[in-house]
Amino acid sequence: MPSLNFEPQTYEELSPERRPSLAQALVPVLGVVVFLGIGSGYLKLAPHAPLLWSIVLTGLVAKYWMGLSWDDVYDGLAKGLLMGLQALLILFTIYALIATWVSAGTIPGLMYYGLSVLTPEVFLPVTAALAAAVAFSIGSSWTTAGTLGVAFVGIGSGLGIPEPMTAGAILSGAYAGDKQSPLSDTTNLAAAVTNTDLYDHIRAMRWGTLLALGVSLALYAALGLRAGGAIPAGQVGEIQSALAGTYDLSVLVFLPLVATFGLALYGYPALPSLVAGVFAGVFTTVLLQGRSFVAGWEVFLSGTQPETGMGLVNDLLAAGGLEGSAWTIAVVVAALALGGLLEGTGILAVLAHHLASGIRSRSGLVVSTGVGAFAVNALSAQQYMSIVVPGMSLRNLYDEYGLDSENLSRAVEAAGTPTGALIPWHAGAVYMSGVFGVATLEYAPYYFFAFLSPAVLFAMGLTGWGITEKRAGTESGVVAAADD
Repeated sequence: MPSLNFEPQTYEELSPERRPSLAQALVPVLGVVVFLGIGSGYLKLAPHAPLLWSIVLTGLVAKYWMGLSWDDVYDGLAKGLLMGLQALLILFTIYALIATWVSAGTIPGLMYYGLSVLTPEVFLPVTAALAAAVAFSIGSSWTTAGTLGVAFVGIGSGLGIPEPMTAGAILSGAYAGDKQSPLSDTTNLAAAVTNTDLYDHIRAMRWGTLLALGVSLALYAALGLRAGGAIPAGQVGEIQSALAGTYDLSVLVFLPLVATFGLALYGYPALPSLVAGVFAGVFTTVLLQGRSFVAGWEVFLSGTQPETGMGLVNDLLAAGGLEGSAWTIAVVVAALALGGLLEGTGILAVLAHHLASGIRSRSGLVVSTGVGAFAVNALSAQQYMSIVVPGMSLRNLYDEYGLDSENLSRAVEAAGTPTGALIPWHAGAVYMSGVFGVATLEYAPYYFFAFLSPAVLFAMGLTGWGITEKRAGTESGVVAAADD
C-alpha cells in the first residue's frame, strides 16, 4: 500500500489566525460546485477548465481573504500531487499496457475465447463475479478494470451488451473485491488511519459488502435476461474470424496476463506488476505476432490502430498508448492540485469540524461519516483523501460514543472507496472512463455497487445492525439500538 506521507490538518492544529472561518471555507467549495456544474453540466466543457477556475478561486481566497502566502498555496498544490503520484504513474502505465496487450494478442485472445463461452443472459453477472474474484485476489480494482475489464467490454459488445452496462458490472465487481482484499491499498489505509486491526476491518465490512454485491448481481442477472437474443445473426462468428485472421491466438498470448497477475498474487504492488505486464506485452508482440522490437515499443508510445477488416473490432481494439493518456492525466493533475489546495489551506479541516459538531447520535455519526467521505471524494478528487480526512477527523467522536473503531473504518471505505468512480472529475472516474471508453455519466446508472454500498452503510447506522460497541477488556459486541 502507499505510505501516508502526511497527516491531514485538523481543526485544532490550525492556529486561530490561520484557521479559515466557515464562510471562507464555504466560498471555494461552493465555487467548485458551481463551476463544475455550469462548466461540465450546462456548457458541456471538459473538466479541465472548470477545475482551473476552481483552483484560481481557491488560491485567491487563500491569498487575499485568508492571508496565506503564495508559498502556502503552492505547498497545498504540491501536497495534492504528491498524494496522487502513484495514481498518475498507474495511469501512464495502464494506457501503455492496454496498447501492448492489444498488439500482443492478449486482449483479442480474451475476446475470442470469451465470445465462445459466454451468452448475453449470463454475461453481466458473470463479469461482475469474475471482476470481484480477480480484484480480491490481487487487491486492485484499477488493475482489474484496466486489464480484464477492457477485454470484457469488447466481449460484451460482441454479445450485443451496451458498453455502459458492461463497465458498470466490471466496476461493481472490482470495487467489491478490492474492499475485501487484505492486499488492497485502500483497505489497509482505512484500517491504518482509524487504528483498526486490518482483519477486524475486513470482517466488519464483510456482510455489508456481500449484501451490496449480491443485490448488484441480481440486478445484472435481470438486465442480462432483457439483453438475451440481441446478437445480430452471425456477429459473434464474424468477430472471432476477424480476430483470428489478424492475430496469432495461441495460448502464449496470455503470457502478459499471467506475468502481471502472477506478480500481483505473489505480493508485488500494482505499479511494478503493471510495468512487468508492459514488458511482457512487448515481448509477446515480438515473439508471437512477428513485429520488430522497435515496432513493439512504438505501440507502447503511440498505441495501436488494428486493421481486422471489421469496423466494430477495429474500434474496440484501438488504443492510444502512452501518448493517449494526456487528456486523462491533465484532468487528474488539475483535480489533485485542487484537492491538495483545499486540504493545505485548512478548508477541509474546517468543514470536517463543523460536520462533527452537528452530530447528535450514533446513527447520525455513522451516516455523517459516509456523507463526509463522499463529500471529500468530490472535493479532493482523490480516493485516499476521502478515507484519510474523515477517518482521522472523526475517530475521537467514535470513542466518545463508545463505538469500536471498525465502525469508522467500515464507514469511510464503504462510502469513500467505491463512489469516486461516480464523480466525473475524480481520479478514479477519469481513469475508468478512459480505459473503458465510456463516459462516467453513461456507466453510472449501471454501477449498482457504488449506490448500494453506502446505502447499506446508512441502513446499518439507522438500524444498528452490525454496529459494534467498544467494551473494555472484551471483544466488541453488537449494539442493540442505533441511538442512545
